[in-house]
Amino acid sequence: MPATVRVAAAQIAPVMLDRDATIDKVCDVIREAGRAGAELVAFPESIVPGYPYWAMFLEPVSINALNRRLFHNAVAVPSPASDRLCAACREAGVYSVVGINEREGGTLFNSQLFIGPNGEIFGRRRKLMPTSHERMVWGRGDGADLALFETPIGRLGGLICYEHSNPLYRYAIQAQGEEIHVACWPGGLPGINGIIDAATRHYAFEAQCFVISVTAVLTEAAIAAMGEGGKLATLQPGGGHSAILGPRGDYLAGPETGGEAILYADLDFNRIVDMKMVVDSAGHYARPDVVELVVHGGRRRPLTIERGARG
Repeated sequence: MPATVRVAAAQIAPVMLDRDATIDKVCDVIREAGRAGAELVAFPESIVPGYPYWAMFLEPVSINALNRRLFHNAVAVPSPASDRLCAACREAGVYSVVGINEREGGTLFNSQLFIGPNGEIFGRRRKLMPTSHERMVWGRGDGADLALFETPIGRLGGLICYEHSNPLYRYAIQAQGEEIHVACWPGGLPGINGIIDAATRHYAFEAQCFVISVTAVLTEAAIAAMGEGGKLATLQPGGGHSAILGPRGDYLAGPETGGEAILYADLDFNRIVDMKMVVDSAGHYARPDVVELVVHGGRRRPLTIERGARG
């Protein structure tokens, strides 16, 4: 692993409810970040093709039309849509973590795709528990979604939005030796910027790791694309709060609270060593003789078919 890694947080707006146009935009940013020397670029929660704000503001019986558009613009894995993201990473020679609305069968998931510079998807995690209104849109993840990914640029992990409120989720990833954490948020909701600030700064200190925290922003066009789901809301253009943080919870870049921007920072892994010598939450500062965490890993399926001879 190199002593220093350049990373990027891509605070961009989706082309709301348009998968292909949003992927065009994400791929352009991947290539731009690669040209700027980034080895890893992170994108916001569900950036492809946008966060379902309408579920927060419309009556439950009124969201079907927008949910249907989201379903048809979601990303199956693998698919030609995910292949395009992979091709951009291969072309740019960078790692990417991309927030997507993932479609499997008849269910949508709020997912993070981890893609390598060889153009291969090496990780995919789903939000374990959709928050409040999100449960009308997304299904739930399972124990497989608390995995850590070993790469030449460090051990990568991620959580989505209010997953950062759950100390068990956090520790399940941190205790595996996480070094770079990607925290994805929807953006466009400035009322939670204080939560993002507190959650990400604490996460960095708690894990003694680097955090790339990345939100989207809203545009007038994105709000208009949601029709009544945007008009009835208190949504306003802007609303970003992206940043890159060090292991002491200090800001290395940002927070960027304006419009679209790409933030860069060079991560010096000696800073992790310095903090671990003081407090290693999964090492000398742990007390497994007093408290321990058990994770039920593995992907759960609703159907198992056992084939064998009938007597």
